Amino acid sequence: MTIRRAAVFAALFLFMQVASAFAQDIVLRSRDGSIELSGNLLGFDGEFYRIDTQFGVLTVDGSGVSCTGIGCPSLVDYVAEIEVSGSATIGRVLLPALIEAFALRNAMSAERTKVDDTHFRYDLTSDDTGKTVGRFHVHVSNTDEGFADLLADDADIVMALREIRREEARRAREAGLGDLTLSTRSTVLALDAVVPIVAPGNPVDSLSMSDLVAILSGSQSNWQAFGGPDAPITVHMRDEASGLAQGIEDRLLKPARATLGPARRHRSNTALATAVTRDPFGIGLASFSDIGNAKALDLTGPCGFQMRAARRAVKTEDYPLTAPAFLYVPARRLPALARDFLRFTRSPQAQIVIRRAGFVDQAAEEISADLQGDRLSNAILTAQGEGGLTTLKRLTGTLVPMRRLTTSFRFETGSSRLDAQSRSNVLQLAHDLEAGRYDGRKLLFVGFSDGAGPADANLTIARRRAEAVKAAVEVTAETADLSRVELALDAFGEAMPMACDDTSWGRQVNRRVEVWVK
Repeated sequence: MTIRRAAVFAALFLFMQVASAFAQDIVLRSRDGSIELSGNLLGFDGEFYRIDTQFGVLTVDGSGVSCTGIGCPSLVDYVAEIEVSGSATIGRVLLPALIEAFALRNAMSAERTKVDDTHFRYDLTSDDTGKTVGRFHVHVSNTDEGFADLLADDADIVMALREIRREEARRAREAGLGDLTLSTRSTVLALDAVVPIVAPGNPVDSLSMSDLVAILSGSQSNWQAFGGPDAPITVHMRDEASGLAQGIEDRLLKPARATLGPARRHRSNTALATAVTRDPFGIGLASFSDIGNAKALDLTGPCGFQMRAARRAVKTEDYPLTAPAFLYVPARRLPALARDFLRFTRSPQAQIVIRRAGFVDQAAEEISADLQGDRLSNAILTAQGEGGLTTLKRLTGTLVPMRRLTTSFRFETGSSRLDAQSRSNVLQLAHDLEAGRYDGRKLLFVGFSDGAGPADANLTIARRRAEAVKAAVEVTAETADLSRVELALDAFGEAMPMACDDTSWGRQVNRRVEVWVK
């Protein structure tokens, strides 16, 4: 008898006296029949039973028990049933593409069936046996409904275009779903971004973050204030339950202590982009993956920096309105098919699918120094005094012979905790180290800061951030042979700003740790 099986019997022994007077649909008995546990079956993943008993929800290893009752699943023809709910931005194109690619890679066929306008199902059938091995039931709605379905035990995986909110996380803990704020409970599936868009004929080409807040809040309502025609501005937004719209409020309006003013709401990204394209005086905040024929505006600031929502800038999070697309899972055991699918979403093959679906993938890329011209120009423009020039010279001598990885790390506002995308990047870089991708090479963790405060203090803070990220990666890369790669760190403080320091968003972008490789 294995240790695990013995542990199961020990757990069952505690419940030998369980009465079966209340309604039950299964009974689990030890192989010798001396121990039994009755309850309502909540789920079975092919290996473990999850049952609701008078003592609470229990998970029991199926190899140590037999099952009797009307609710007992078939052990021979087990079919994994996986419920996915949430963001339509993810669910309509990206998720189906990943399910189909996952099936193809694992010698399965995937047949899609439309249930209604917001529900569809994928039946996965083994090419070898012809038997159905799993079903993905997908509910495409919005991030709010995805978390609501999870709390109601109607979802195993949530598609979200924003991080889980504090109240949602509290309710999930109370419902026994675990701490969904932990990095183990969420996966950054891909990256999207919030992009300001206007009609192609609009003469305005760029706006600052402060301009966007003024427009969205209604404190500025005429294009003339931004170099456009003397005409009223019409704001277009996604519906209130959309993760994209909620992310805009969380990351753009709330930090400025502003609220959204009058706006026309749209049920989909496509509808929003189409409406803005047809509205000569409209502006919308759209998904990077779906701006249609609208014109995207650059983000700028009083110091002269401009940021465009290009794929590489989104991947490095240099673009300040990057929006990760998440998959959240509860702290319960999912079917093996679901676990395999979640692992597949991190694979190189999945990153290709993600790019083809119009999203920004997670695969690390190397950017040569000759593509860093704008950043180096900004560094020269902002260098102040002899100390600034000395730091800039050291920066150039250190980094120009190397290549920058698109894997960057940033911290939550006012916190030493990495943000959601950066926590995902720790896992990705650790995985690459475990796979030996950087064997024989040098990885340099480089810390940067914003320009607020004394330069010496900023340099110290930047170094501490680089040390923290390097340590997190080393701890996470448990099976990596770190003797085969050189991990080093350096810091240049405020020497290479990505954005103007005049706003909290600009300072947030500038506080970062980059990884350079040689």
